[in-house]
Amino acid sequence: MLRILPVCVTLNFACGGGKLLWLCYARGRERALENLHAAYPEKDPTWLKKTAKRSFEQIAMLGVDILLTPYLAKKENWHQYGVYKDVETTKWLMQEGKGVILVTGHYGNFEILGYIMGLFGFKLSSVARPLDNKHLDQYIRGIRELHGQKIIDKQGATNLMSQVSRQGESLGLIADQDAGKKGLFVDFFGRPASTFKSIAVMAAVHNMPVAVGYSRRIGNQYRFEVGVKRIILPAEWTDQKDPIRWITEQYTQTIEAFVREDPTQYWWVHRRWKTKPRQRRDERVVDKSVGRQ
Repeated sequence: MLRILPVCVTLNFACGGGKLLWLCYARGRERALENLHAAYPEKDPTWLKKTAKRSFEQIAMLGVDILLTPYLAKKENWHQYGVYKDVETTKWLMQEGKGVILVTGHYGNFEILGYIMGLFGFKLSSVARPLDNKHLDQYIRGIRELHGQKIIDKQGATNLMSQVSRQGESLGLIADQDAGKKGLFVDFFGRPASTFKSIAVMAAVHNMPVAVGYSRRIGNQYRFEVGVKRIILPAEWTDQKDPIRWITEQYTQTIEAFVREDPTQYWWVHRRWKTKPRQRRDERVVDKSVGRQ
């Protein structure tokens, strides 16, 4: 049914769905506003509400993008839908067959990145958490793997990631997810965020460059700016006192940098700061004990 209407009309309907989600999903709405306020304390409530509401529209449009991509995105017509910014170095690193770790966040149409790389013949394995609905997960996985991108389930992915890197293939990861109590805490929008150490460990152990990129929607169109914001090369962390922390800080700061360029495209509803550092958890326990006394 989505294919019957012009793409622009379909995406405008998706925006309407995002507005409806904004109205109905009270807990997500409150979380998005809370995260935005913490990230942009200098902004007024009107800006915060407008940005958060638009981010819900972006999520809804992403859902439509995923369904339309197999019918729209072809190797011979991709120039109609994408423009590139600073991608050449990463492309050549991948073509050398030595492996690159490709990092992005829940921003814009992050799904299109792996799909397009597979479409153009790059060897890429991406780590993803299976969706709760097994039928939907199977359908989305079929789209993701349609042109050669391989999907590695997040559970137990560490060994497979090492195997892929030894084969000289590239790895794709979404690097802005809460890593729980065992994560490495680095600042993200001025707040410590629990971050997975596996990306930095993989880079350091296998001497793999880390390319931090994005896919940013242009207007309400099925059209995207695909760019690489930063390439972290092995030579840069050789002399670092704590390479794992340094690499993690570098790619996290880079994700923040491209999110700031258009914050309406970030998933502010995402529970990025769910886990608190131990010191802050202990402080909360003390505060509650004092309160009871």
